[in-house]
Amino acid sequence: MLGVERLTARYGAVVALRDVSLHVDAGELVAVVGPNGAGKTTLLNTIAGLLRPVRGRVMLDGRDVTGAEPAALVRAGLALVPEHRRIFRDLTVGENLQLAGVTARPVERRRRLADARARFAVLDARWDTAAGYLSGGEAQQLAVARALMSEPRLILLDEPTLGLAPTMVDVVFDLLADLRGRERTLLVVEQNARRALELADRGYLLRTGEVAIEGPGPELAVHEDLFGTYVGDDA
Repeated sequence: MLGVERLTARYGAVVALRDVSLHVDAGELVAVVGPNGAGKTTLLNTIAGLLRPVRGRVMLDGRDVTGAEPAALVRAGLALVPEHRRIFRDLTVGENLQLAGVTARPVERRRRLADARARFAVLDARWDTAAGYLSGGEAQQLAVARALMSEPRLILLDEPTLGLAPTMVDVVFDLLADLRGRERTLLVVEQNARRALELADRGYLLRTGEVAIEGPGPELAVHEDLFGTYVGDDA
């Protein structure tokens, strides 16, 4: 479904990604882990069209979409759940989701809103609450629900458990497992590296903008050198 081929990206003179290649097959959950500053967020932003690469290609369903506008990528079936969620805090939960579905036909938008209320009970209960009053875990669920409003086939998630309480971390990982169980395709950047790899079909470790290690997620999750040398013992 997704192919990234020798992707290089920079911010000014600073090279953030160097010849990064990876792939995500339909129905997979693939995790990208690594220390701070490794280029993980840059990778997702480049795939999602928010940053134009210096060289390399992004392929979606066999089509070259390198440098395509974010709106075009959404129409092609890709959705990004960004770091820090980026929800509209002054709008209600329902308004956030209605805005996310604005390009759908009214009948289709109503169906997607009903699906969101049925799937996310906590959001249904707080439908008329301003999003700024949600807890971190509730806000993360809203960010995912907003992405689902475009009915994407590929979802990119950037640090979905960042800053959450331990109980909410469990909720988010359960949500990731549920999405994969519903045959969604997921590319997840996650600070909680060991848990992400345990859940993932495959994993990639980024270090200083390059792929240092790749392999099956559960095998990398018990790779002690990976955590002690590259990610950190407490990851």
